Amino acid sequence: MPYGSRLAAAMSRRLGRECVYTPSARLALYLALRHWCRPGARVLMSPVNDDVILFVVLAAGLRPVQAPVSLTDGNIDPDAVPESTWRNVDAVLTTSLYGMPDRIVELRRRCDQLGIPLFEDAAHAIGTRVGRRPIGTFGTAAAFSLSKHVAAMAGGFLAVGDARTRRELERRRDELLAPRSLRADLTTTLRPLARSGVRTLHLVRPVWRTMQRLGVLERDAFRMDLHAPRLAERAARAPSLTAYEPWIRVDLHGFRTRHGPLVRGQLKVRMDRLDADLARRRSGVALLSGTDWASPALRGRPAGESPHPLFRVPLLVRDRDALIDRLVRHGVVAGYVYDPPLDDYAGAEFVEPSPDPTAARWFASHVLPADPLVARRIVKALTKEQAATAHPPSARPAQDTQASTPLTQ
Repeated sequence: MPYGSRLAAAMSRRLGRECVYTPSARLALYLALRHWCRPGARVLMSPVNDDVILFVVLAAGLRPVQAPVSLTDGNIDPDAVPESTWRNVDAVLTTSLYGMPDRIVELRRRCDQLGIPLFEDAAHAIGTRVGRRPIGTFGTAAAFSLSKHVAAMAGGFLAVGDARTRRELERRRDELLAPRSLRADLTTTLRPLARSGVRTLHLVRPVWRTMQRLGVLERDAFRMDLHAPRLAERAARAPSLTAYEPWIRVDLHGFRTRHGPLVRGQLKVRMDRLDADLARRRSGVALLSGTDWASPALRGRPAGESPHPLFRVPLLVRDRDALIDRLVRHGVVAGYVYDPPLDDYAGAEFVEPSPDPTAARWFASHVLPADPLVARRIVKALTKEQAATAHPPSARPAQDTQASTPLTQ
């Protein structure tokens, strides 16, 4: 049987698409880009995204083209993309940032008109739907991350349209996998248990501060160090996963290490609990969406429709960076902040900058990604810190408030 076939079958039943199991969403996305895009192809993507994804695109030998984004959710704004850009891109990569769905129907229609592939980076979006259709079923292929939704810190899928493509991608995946090791399997199995223990024992603040002091965090800021001269040298070797591995492996060194039965068994147990996890996320999203800090994008849900089971809830706050530091005192560590936007971070040498970066810069500097699984703790902490709401420029009220409080509890 193919590697990871039981896990892939479980995901296939959930999506209704053929799925390939991978050790990470990073490897899944690389497989898709290499399969459908020729070297040198131009890929339209949101600049409000993980820097790792930028390096995956570069490793595939492609040119990242940064798109204008929405002020309220950080996803691609199709209407703001110039026609000249649409005519000169070879593929589109969505984000569904924090689980907020892209304007995926419009993007699918555009790609169909242009005859180019649409890739869904659905790492944040397991369980998100547009209408009755799940994210991950609109694109030519979609990459998912188990580590984001079942606290496994490993595992991913690539969803594709047919069994023949799945089998071909399984062969390509196997060529890229690094050999498994018992030590790596034990580490992958124990890390989520340790993280859960830290939260249960209310040790988030001391553990986080200790990690900062010891210098064991791989990112000193929201973005990893670019190492531009070394990165430029690797371009001559692209496409190559190995050449870009120092960047792609950050925060997940086993991103392409073959998992043994121990890890895959743990992932299967966690996947069996996925629906319960998604229900808890919806509850937390409902609470956070009712606060003044919630992005306006959260308020457009039709009456009676359940909230999306978001990976993180986009709250918009003033003095975000200082607030993040203060929240650690309350046991709240905010991650998944993508600031500055990728075109400011990497520059024109490595990406084609957005024609209008204003919205991306505003959103990236004001968004506070809130974990819906600890929604009440976050509301309590933000209230105690008197966090002030940041209003998008186009949605600023007549009289701006200095501090915000929850609308609902």
